[in-house]
Amino acid sequence: MKRWTNALAVTATLGLVALSPVETALAADNKYTIALIPGLTTDPFYITMHKGAEAAAKVVGVDLIFQGAPEFNPVTQVPVLNAVIARKPSAILIAPTDKVQLVEPLKKAFEAGIPVITVDTFIGDGRYQTGSGGADFPLSYIASDNILGGEIAARALAKAIGDKGKVYVSNVNPGISTTDQREQGFKEEMKKHPNITVLETQFNNDDANKAAAQFQSVFARNSDLAGVFGANLFSAMGAASGAKQAGASGKVKVAAFDAPSSIVPEIKAGTVDIAIAQHPAEIGYFGVIAAHAHLTGQSIPPLIGTGFTVIDKTNVDDPNVKRFIYSD
Repeated sequence: MKRWTNALAVTATLGLVALSPVETALAADNKYTIALIPGLTTDPFYITMHKGAEAAAKVVGVDLIFQGAPEFNPVTQVPVLNAVIARKPSAILIAPTDKVQLVEPLKKAFEAGIPVITVDTFIGDGRYQTGSGGADFPLSYIASDNILGGEIAARALAKAIGDKGKVYVSNVNPGISTTDQREQGFKEEMKKHPNITVLETQFNNDDANKAAAQFQSVFARNSDLAGVFGANLFSAMGAASGAKQAGASGKVKVAAFDAPSSIVPEIKAGTVDIAIAQHPAEIGYFGVIAAHAHLTGQSIPPLIGTGFTVIDKTNVDDPNVKRFIYSD
């Protein structure tokens, strides 16, 4: 069983929230370069992660490289990774776009002596430093606990539909670590709700138009459909669009995973009922902190978790909630 270590606890343990003048001077004398390779460069989630990483880089005095591909795809990510390896950074933070296809490319970094930390997504099963398996070489996996996130989405959606009815998961493709786990957590939690029936998952290849068409097809077969869980933003927004086209907005509740600024008007309009916001700035921040800790001789846990915030119409304008909306 995975045991998540809270990111704030890690920071407190390492004592790296703020450096003393002496520590800052030492960091400047041993300048490190940390590369952050996102899943894609244009997504507000990864833009927000980059901002968190930049803040941490300033705190610990390292140079930060941010380089990625314009789409979430191993075919485009691997050449970026190879180019980063050629630059020989001190450490690599990466959101792998496939848990199998990125193993061998990342092993090249490891064999070149470059420490690897995965952020947001993982390779293999996400269990690192076990001494077994071909994908356990990264130092740490820093992310939201996506199984827990799926469970939170299920509880929120169950409440929204009165704990009864039919629901389904709108997902991207099998094989993506994060969305696989969100679906897993959602379905596990829904087993605790005997009056809710979970229909077959619809895979949309990260295409919101396809997700919209799938909603209309599922709704046509199930006029009593009560809810949809979009395992990522495009899945949720597509389902919401499909509901709108079918005249089912409000009747069929839509829970979205992730919370860019574009989702706020959808929540206010009632086309999206719930958004599960991750904390990507924390992921980027603690990724840099952990990499720096390793580079300066400190140990780091192999699994570090960040939090979630549930956003709906009742709290979307609350300043304490709005700060978790992703930056554009």
